[in-house]
Amino acid sequence: MSARPNAVATADSSAFAASAASSACSESADPACGAPLPVLGRDVTVPLVTGGEVTYAALDYAASAPALQRVWDDVAAYAPYYGSVHRGAGYLSQLSTDLFENSRVTVAEFLDCREGDQVVFTRSTTDSLNLLAAVIPADCEVFVFETEHHASLLPWRDARVTYLNAPRTPAEAVRTLEHALADRDSYGPALVCVTGASNVTGELWPVKELAAAAHVHGARIVLDAAQLAPHHPVSVKDLDVDWVAFSGHKLYAPFGSGVLAGRADWLREAEPYLAGGGASRKVARRTDGGVDVDWHTTAARHEAGSPNVIGVYSIASACKALTEAGFDSLVAREQQLVAKVRAGLAEVPEVKVLSLFGDDAPRVGVISFVVDGWNSSHFAAALSAEYGIGVRDGLFCAHPLVRTLLGTDPQDPGECGAPEAEPGERSLNAIRVSFGAGTPDEHVERFVGAVRELVTVGAKWTYHTEDGRCVPAV
Repeated sequence: MSARPNAVATADSSAFAASAASSACSESADPACGAPLPVLGRDVTVPLVTGGEVTYAALDYAASAPALQRVWDDVAAYAPYYGSVHRGAGYLSQLSTDLFENSRVTVAEFLDCREGDQVVFTRSTTDSLNLLAAVIPADCEVFVFETEHHASLLPWRDARVTYLNAPRTPAEAVRTLEHALADRDSYGPALVCVTGASNVTGELWPVKELAAAAHVHGARIVLDAAQLAPHHPVSVKDLDVDWVAFSGHKLYAPFGSGVLAGRADWLREAEPYLAGGGASRKVARRTDGGVDVDWHTTAARHEAGSPNVIGVYSIASACKALTEAGFDSLVAREQQLVAKVRAGLAEVPEVKVLSLFGDDAPRVGVISFVVDGWNSSHFAAALSAEYGIGVRDGLFCAHPLVRTLLGTDPQDPGECGAPEAEPGERSLNAIRVSFGAGTPDEHVERFVGAVRELVTVGAKWTYHTEDGRCVPAV
């Protein structure tokens, strides 16, 4: 690797990417040929309670996607050159600063941001939306559907919030928002928060139409793209959203960073999200003994402290990898997997797939379901212990939505983890299978076969509840 700054100055052309690019090519991972992108863990084997081992089928992408091999290689190549950004005169600090700021450019290009938009690096989607909640004007009204993930549903504690009922069609979602905005008591600032793709059903929301409705009524809109960005291109310009938030750990870059990108004015005018070094340009003592602070007006205003350089670089690497792979090919392959899973589940009468918008709604690789006669935690435990398949069971941090889809009382007990129910007892939770660009065909085929076998034959092992979770009995 060259030791000259100009050889590694940008995330787009750094020598760090060279080894990753050659590795990806050697994997023959062209999605146009029907192959998944190389990810870490694809060869990991796990033990089965029935004996032997099997290659682990990671089908919980909606929680955290595995790291792309390209991302891991880029990070590993950079790691020896790691340094503190924005504060050091040394070579490694200058190099890391260049890498950090060029990663900001890469993310802006990935999101097709407008000129003047800011890209702020955070810890996650949750952190991004809490940051936005902290900078909205004091008299701002917030409108959010009950169908949102808690990261979008809960941050608006200091605002006037209107929670909108779950729509049953995309058109109903637009009408519901239009009516709510038209009935506002005042004409002050307003913000709409909406998901791009549901973390429960995988269904795509009419973001562009909702943005148009919001703007007609003088409101702004933030897009929770945590489940959308890993599966579909996201264009801030085309969707005409004011902000977009997403997490690296769902975008094949699980190193603890996230993004809030969009309009700069509210971000620039508000007090810093965190007060500290990096957010301040100048700090001086006053004659009365106090302190005067001149805050940055750039994204640095809300990035106090030493930033997660590796996490940020990993997001930029993932953005480049997905763009270079071609979203058209990635989407086409994923839709084949979605069709295969849905067709397989449809052949099992005991399985009920959860949906807001119906069978024909476009969706990403996220599917939730329940199985008649099965506790959801028991079913998920059997998939893991007997077939080496990792899925998720629970309410998926979207309690109101899952309860609506299950037709249960909103006051019924339940939690993000497993219910306090023994195997065979009805649970208030569901099972979620999710996949993406790194998922081999064999994983979804094994999953469909396992569902069919468990429903038809039953579990081969006995299970019990331990610390609130169903586990194989020893």
